[in-house]
Order: sequence, then structure tokens, then C-alpha cells
Amino acid sequence: MPDADYKLDATGLLCPEPLMIVRNKVREMVAGEVLFVTATDPSTSRDFNNFCRFMGHRLLEETTEGENFLYWIEKG
Repeated sequence: MPDADYKLDATGLLCPEPLMIVRNKVREMVAGEVLFVTATDPSTSRDFNNFCRFMGHRLLEETTEGENFLYWIEKG
């Protein structure tokens, strides 16, 4: 698992809320910093992949732990 500069808990939130709070947090970050996100909405996999691809960020790792989806996003 990559080291993270920031952590964000989006558990219990449904689309589009997780994507919106991730987007707002990434705006505050500096290029190269990593955000760790925990979510429970399965649509976050699609949403975060598309967000990273379109906005020039990197999805470093994506995994599942029980009912939680875990993501490490590096700001581009």
C-alpha cells in the first residue's frame, strides 16, 4: 500500500458525493501528494478511474477490504 499524505472517509456516501469530496480535496493538494480514500459505494471504482484519467491524476492502487473500497490517488 502506498503512503498517503491525506485520508478521506467516504463510507456511507452515495454517488456523486464521494467523487465530489475527492475532487474538492485533490484541488487543495500539491502535485505528487497522495490521497487515501475509503468508500462503500461500488460506483466509486468507475468514478475514480474516470476522474484520474480525465484530470491527469494517477490511481496508484485500488483494492477491496470487506465492504470497503480503498483507493490511493496521486495528484498529477
